[in-house]
This record gives sequence, structure tokens and C-alpha cells, in this order.
Amino acid sequence: MLDYDKEADAYDLSRGGEPRAEAATRAVLGLIPDRPGRLLDAACGTGIVTRRLAAARPALRVTGADLAAGMARRAAARLPGAILQADSRRLPFADATFDVVTSIWLLHLLSDAAQVRAVVAECARVLRPGGVYVTTVDKADAHDVGSDIDVVLAPRPRRAAQDAAGAVTAHAAEHGLAPSGHASFPGVGQGRSPRVTIADLGRGWFTLLPPGDPRTEEFAAGLARLPDQDRPRPDPLFALRAFRKPADG
Repeated sequence: MLDYDKEADAYDLSRGGEPRAEAATRAVLGLIPDRPGRLLDAACGTGIVTRRLAAARPALRVTGADLAAGMARRAAARLPGAILQADSRRLPFADATFDVVTSIWLLHLLSDAAQVRAVVAECARVLRPGGVYVTTVDKADAHDVGSDIDVVLAPRPRRAAQDAAGAVTAHAAEHGLAPSGHASFPGVGQGRSPRVTIADLGRGWFTLLPPGDPRTEEFAAGLARLPDQDRPRPDPLFALRAFRKPADG
């Protein structure tokens, strides 16, 4: 996993920046009610989406939380007084505090199903009856856009997807959350080129193979044979799922 303290300053530029954040915000807003209340953005990262949510819904009191100190500092600069450092597996809030909870680009980072269950359980716990939880799912699949890069990489051994939509839906059901909607948004500016993909393979991304493994070198050689080495292929399309906590009575 990345060191998110070290990555904080450059993170946005390497992840689509403001255009991707705008696309993500629009998709999230379409899944949550437009009324006064409180919103928690769990694992808010640099706050690039958190800030947009707060600006778009002034009647919502928005709070962001992130485990990485570097990320929380960046977010606090964007949304002063509304950000704290906290672990989404152990949120420092009372039961039924928020009307909306979001976790964007979090679940895929977790190492096993138990950690995903812990995050979903906490998001459900701090959600008020009638509230909505929104999360990204199937992040790895979003990058398979049917390009020539995907064809070369198809045989690689992959990590198990902890954020698979079916598994997340099952975890949500365990904690009383029912599906209430879905949406998608483009990862603007995140289309991969062969040259960039080769560099990412060298860092151990996309695969269970360690850097330097002979099979990694074979995949890199296949990518190097592709045309247009610096042309990004289509942007990924990220998926969101929304879940509602039943109202009392």
C-alpha cells in the first residue's frame, strides 16, 4: 500500500485532480438526499471531494476524517475546522450521528474482508435511521476498459478485490443497510498509457507478482511492443453503490 503521508502533496495531480473530483462529487450528490443534516466523508484523503460536497450542499454540515496525517492536513487546508485524523474502522463518533456517510476509494485498499466489514459496520453505526451510506466498489475492474493494455495484462495473477459490489452489499445487509441506488463516474485523466503501465508494474501495481519477477518482465515486454506508447487509453469508469438505513418505526 502507498505511504499516504508521503503521497499527500502529489496525490491529487496523480489521480485526475479537480476534474475527477468534480465527476465524483456529481455522482455522489445524485445518490444522497438534498436536505439539511450532517455528512461524514470517511477516508476523505486530501479533501478534494469533501470540499465540493460542502460547497454543493450548504445545508449539510460536512466532516472529513482520514487515518493519514498528511492527507488530513491537506484536507484541513481545504475545509478548515471540519477535518480530523481518524481510523474508519473505529470512528470517534456516537451512534446515529450522521445523515450521510461516504467512503470514496477506501474499501479497495483494505487487506481482507474483516477490515471491510469493520468499515461498513462503523459507517452503519454512525448513520442515523433513514440515512444513506455511499461507497465506491469494484475499483480494480474500473481500469479494465477493453484496451490493448488490458489484453496484455489479462493473464496476470490479481489480488482479491475486497470491494467487490456483491461482497459490499452483503456486508451492508449484515448491518441493516439496504441498497438504495447506484451511479458511475469517469476517472478523468486516469487512462493508462503503455509506458506509464510499465512503470507501475515496476512498482508492483496491478498484480500479485513482485517487481523484478521474470513474469513481470514478460508483461512489461508485451506492453513495450504496443503502439503509441505515450497515448493514454480510455479513462476508467468508477462505480458507486448507495445503501439506506431503515427509518425508525
